[in-house]
Amino acid sequence: MAIEETAETAATTGAADAVADTVETTAGAITYPVAPGYQLNVRSGPGTNHRLVKVLPYNSRVPIRCQRHGQKVSGPYGTSDIWDNIAPGQYVSDAYVRTGSDGFVTVPCG
Repeated sequence: MAIEETAETAATTGAADAVADTVETTAGAITYPVAPGYQLNVRSGPGTNHRLVKVLPYNSRVPIRCQRHGQKVSGPYGTSDIWDNIAPGQYVSDAYVRTGSDGFVTVPCG
């Protein structure tokens, strides 16, 4: 089946290329960059009152498994109450992750 490029698909492709600068696929998982110049605290839950699990190094990328609302945090990408679950029991504030959106980019955590 042939795919014909139209002005609409070309524009969409251009937008997709811009997002591709932010989003990478690594071993089947989409990852997002942590804000440049920041080491990011990983917490056991969606707030700074939760236990510190680890600290991500500069220039890290994170997969986002699911997202949930929690404590409001201000960071380089604005103020947000969205927390990204990057692994079981590991959350980072979305205000420090470049997702290209002010809302959820994946499913809510259950």
